[in-house]
Amino acid sequence: IKEDFEIIDKNQIPHTTELKSEEKEKTEEARWSAPILSLAKKASENLALSYGNALKSASLVGFISKPVSNDSTATTSARYHAMEERANLMNMMKLSIKILIQSALSLGRTLDSDFPPLQQFFVVLEHCLKHGLKVKKTFIGQNKSFFGPLELVEKLCPEASDIATSVKNLPELKTAVGRGRAWLYLALMQKKLADYLKVLLDHKHLLSEFYEPDALMMEEEGAVIVGLLVGLNVIDANLCLKGEDLDSQVGVIDFSLYLKETQDNDGKQDGGITAVLDQKHYVEELNRHLSCTVADLQNKIDCLEKTNSKLQEELAAATDRIGSLQEEQQQLKQQNELIRERSEKSVEVTKEDTKVELDTYKQSRQGLDEMYSDVWKQLKEEKKIRLELEKELELQIGMKTEMEIAMKLLEKDTHEKQDTLVALRQQLEEVKAINLQMFHKSQNAECSLQQKTEAISSFEGKTNEMVSSMKQMEERLEHAEKARQAAEERCNKMKQELAGRLDTCRQQLSQLDSKCSTLEKELKSEKEQRQTLQRELHQEKDAATLLKTELQQMEGLKKELRKLQDEKQQLEKVCEEQEQALQEMGLHLSQSKLKMEDIKEVNKALKGHTWLKDDEATHCKQCEKEFSISRRKHHCRNCGDIFCNTCSSNELALPSYPKPVRVCDTCHTLLLQRCSSNSS
Repeated sequence: IKEDFEIIDKNQIPHTTELKSEEKEKTEEARWSAPILSLAKKASENLALSYGNALKSASLVGFISKPVSNDSTATTSARYHAMEERANLMNMMKLSIKILIQSALSLGRTLDSDFPPLQQFFVVLEHCLKHGLKVKKTFIGQNKSFFGPLELVEKLCPEASDIATSVKNLPELKTAVGRGRAWLYLALMQKKLADYLKVLLDHKHLLSEFYEPDALMMEEEGAVIVGLLVGLNVIDANLCLKGEDLDSQVGVIDFSLYLKETQDNDGKQDGGITAVLDQKHYVEELNRHLSCTVADLQNKIDCLEKTNSKLQEELAAATDRIGSLQEEQQQLKQQNELIRERSEKSVEVTKEDTKVELDTYKQSRQGLDEMYSDVWKQLKEEKKIRLELEKELELQIGMKTEMEIAMKLLEKDTHEKQDTLVALRQQLEEVKAINLQMFHKSQNAECSLQQKTEAISSFEGKTNEMVSSMKQMEERLEHAEKARQAAEERCNKMKQELAGRLDTCRQQLSQLDSKCSTLEKELKSEKEQRQTLQRELHQEKDAATLLKTELQQMEGLKKELRKLQDEKQQLEKVCEEQEQALQEMGLHLSQSKLKMEDIKEVNKALKGHTWLKDDEATHCKQCEKEFSISRRKHHCRNCGDIFCNTCSSNELALPSYPKPVRVCDTCHTLLLQRCSSNSS
């Protein structure tokens, strides 16, 4: 007992009065069985009193250092105390595992949750997991539970997801401590407690969030405890979680189980128990590791085959898509060429049509200009004639005094002239309306139309001058009535002359009427030509819009061609990458097949290996020398045969043992060759 335990600090040793008060509280909360509680209380009181007296004497003598005000001495003492705590917990764990295995093998049956060594094992394991835990502050208060790091196992090892879900689904568990205890129960029943804790120790950067740097799980003692837990795979446990109150259990270590005198039984049973334990442990570990490796390799092969088939399907789909895209590209090229040819032909035809129309328009414009120049000349001649007529009328006014009879005829002639003037006015008004319509329609025409409108306006001014001159003639006729008596004699003489001149005037008026009708016809023809030109212009605009839309479509098709070319390049790159990946996958498949063959050979070799008993072997298997007192028997932990010390002096770390163990020379060479091939 002195070798296995060491007391760390005075503050950790409870006083007798404190122990009594704690005992009263625990009897109210916990509901342990009466004999186990009495034994635990007696053992804890005796140990506490004995270790308290020892500590007091040690402090008087000077073995335990008192706290000093200096910071360096305080930190060194804290580290020393932490090391002692870890050592004590590790020793307690060794004792609890040893007693649990011995008692389980002596019973030879599956263990229940009421088995005292199993309960004490869980209490010690809980103390080990609680060592160095960080305190997390929440709204309710401070929380310190070991279930937080155990939850990480579900993320790191997917096999532990069943345990996590079953623990969360238990309605009886309300605290984190109860969930952690249930998790430990289930892991022990699965015989994977050591594996799960090893996964946690391999990821210490995640454990640093929950533990202090001096905690047991962060140091080497944690790895030692995990190695010790591997031996628990021999035990079969059947633990019921529904009826137990895991939240309110008190973790009290019962030292009475470890203070029993078992020296007599140890000498007798050590040989048989150790042999059975070693053999069973060896076989179970070999089977488990081989099954795990075979399952992993089969899963990898299945995954590789699936990925290979998927990649082949993707390659076939990609090649089909590339062929369809190439065909679509050729069709689009042909369509583009046809559209280009059609657009070029339509553009040439429209250009020729516009040229012909421009030529016709220029010719019609020249003809109109010539007609207007002729009209201008005729108007000038008429002006001259009218001036001559005015002069003659002035002479006639002087002669009217002599012509009374002739004036009656003149009145009749004047009435006829007025009628003709009214007709001319109406015609002029119609011409004005036509000119206004033409003016509104020909606002967007060229400069030649403006010249025509100016000529029409000048013509209207001249007609207005004629109207004013006629008014003057009427006034002069009134004066002529007065001088009518004087002009009667002269009127007879001038009848013939006036009659001839009136005929000429009538002829000129008829000519003017004919010219006006021709002008109206020409204006109508011009209107029709303009309407046709406007229609042709609208048609040309529509054709131009169609051409623009076709050009836009051509640009869109060009963009689509560029996109298709880019996609083709990307697909080619993807095909190249997939071909490279297939080559790499083929290499990996060949390597994995080689590894599978090696593993099958090893498995075949290992299936024949059995753990030989000491009585069966009388000679060394390698050197064939007889065993004696000086030449002792040694088992090879890999093949299970018995060798002498010289033939089995090598040591190697095996997957079933946490530390290097004894191996024969042949197994040593085989294992070294396998390690070198795996590393290469």
